[in-house]
Amino acid sequence: MSDPSAPRDLVAGLTRQLKRRGVDYADVRHEHLLHEHLVAEDGRVTSISLSESAGVGVRVLHRGSWGFAATPHLARAALARTAGQALALARAAATVNRSPRPLAPVAPARARHASRCAIDPFDVPLAKKLDYLLWANTTLLGPDAVQRATAHMDFYKRRKLFCSTEGSVIDQLLIESGAGLEVVVQSGDEVQVRSYPNSHHGALAQGGFEYVKQLDLVGGASTAREEALQLLRAKPPRAGETTLILDPSQVVMQLHESCGHPAELDRALGQELSYAGGSFLTPEGLGRVRYGSPQVTIVADATIPGGVGSFGFDDEGVPAQRVDLVREGYFVGYLSSRESASRIGLSASGGAMRAEGWDVPPLVRMTNVNLEPGTATLEELCRGVRHGYLLATNKSWSIDDRRLNFQFTTEIGWEIVDGRRGAVVKNPLYTGITPVFWGRCTGVGRREDWRLWGIPNCAKGEPMQSMHVGHGASYARFDGVTAAPAT
Repeated sequence: MSDPSAPRDLVAGLTRQLKRRGVDYADVRHEHLLHEHLVAEDGRVTSISLSESAGVGVRVLHRGSWGFAATPHLARAALARTAGQALALARAAATVNRSPRPLAPVAPARARHASRCAIDPFDVPLAKKLDYLLWANTTLLGPDAVQRATAHMDFYKRRKLFCSTEGSVIDQLLIESGAGLEVVVQSGDEVQVRSYPNSHHGALAQGGFEYVKQLDLVGGASTAREEALQLLRAKPPRAGETTLILDPSQVVMQLHESCGHPAELDRALGQELSYAGGSFLTPEGLGRVRYGSPQVTIVADATIPGGVGSFGFDDEGVPAQRVDLVREGYFVGYLSSRESASRIGLSASGGAMRAEGWDVPPLVRMTNVNLEPGTATLEELCRGVRHGYLLATNKSWSIDDRRLNFQFTTEIGWEIVDGRRGAVVKNPLYTGITPVFWGRCTGVGRREDWRLWGIPNCAKGEPMQSMHVGHGASYARFDGVTAAPAT
């Protein structure tokens, strides 16, 4: 592996050269990433990979227009050539840009930041990690109905150096660890799947190998297998309006699709449309549109320890912060960049600009978009429900290009009858319109049941960038929601 230390002198020198060339603004970002990916399937190790990537991205603002270029080569000549390419692109864009905007101000920072990590996963012997992975994987096996059992671990170590013509010099070290498993069972034509601790690639957090140990993959494997087998014998839910209580594992996807994405300011301004659509949360509604009931407060918090959407500074050198998106049901804030914040007259960026890697420019991205906890226990949320459902673990989803009309299916559900949890139900589906759905939120679970989840594959942009984002949630109750069996 190459030397992961950031080439501070080269990056700072390139920034000074760009400033001398009279640009409005420029930043240079060096990143070095290690990613280890381990997979076990049906009792044997099927994949061991360790990838490494490093390089420099240069972003230039000239007469209100951007140019970006990147290189994996750290020779001075290659860096100078890359800076020249970024400047040339910015100059070309300036010939057609009729509405340049200034950047929202930010104080230059000279800082270091490192995520919390008790056990560096890259210091843990490979054999130890594989032994634990195989133990969890083989726990999924046994009954003839089990058709496939998979388990995985992922570890990331990202070093970043950011320098800007405004004087920022920022070093960051972010370590992430995660794991998950999935079992597929079949009886006749009936096929069911159960994941642990969540679907869509398990669970991920900023932290070390200690986080993987805390997940208790072996215990979770036993539960996942038994619930999958129960699903083969279960009945589907009734169709019609009902009360739903969403498990935290499902609230995170509801947050992601129906709040996180529409609160990205570039979508609201029509600058991000081609990949995943725009947003119904347009600027004229800021502070006035009712997004949900008074029970609903949603924040974007890049400061919370352990979140994969946490950092010291974003990729524009803006400090991590906590931004209210929805306060007691009203839409009050955006995920924003320095440029987009300036476009709607905000005094400062929300600190949400991040890039997947050194070779792509930053975009407005979710940080940790969290539903703030309430005070109710699960038993209290169930109280008074004559018939409803508790749904957990997202299976599939669909949402329109303004983030309004949606449909979700979950891996598993349980009937709620006279306030008590009952039998397992299979293939539950629910639909809604975002502000109507959140407006029917009649209770949010307590902090003791609140959990922060990491999602490693939030897609956005062209070319597509896959970003790690976080969501925190407890249980949430919704009355008068349309549910049905998935077909």
